[in-house]
Amino acid sequence: MFDLIVIVRVPDPENVPVVGDALARMRVLCLGEDGCVSWEAYHSQEDPGRFVLVERWASREHWEAHDAGEAIQDIYVPVIMPRIEREVHPSAPVQVR
Repeated sequence: MFDLIVIVRVPDPENVPVVGDALARMRVLCLGEDGCVSWEAYHSQEDPGRFVLVERWASREHWEAHDAGEAIQDIYVPVIMPRIEREVHPSAPVQVR
């Protein structure tokens, strides 16, 4: 399993609705991709310019192949990327010892 957390900051408040709409459109496309186990976008209620993406892929290879897909090429790169700052964090669940 390959888990990814992406923290998205939208500096210009006028772009928040555009980014939120684009993320909502991406969800269905991502979930339809080979190896996508789950894909969720959250909008902060405390900081309207912040979104958090929580993605789970069957493998890192599936996530890397996702870069060539419609969600990334038709929505994320042209619509979202010019409007945001982001942090990408490959992550792992905390394990109880």
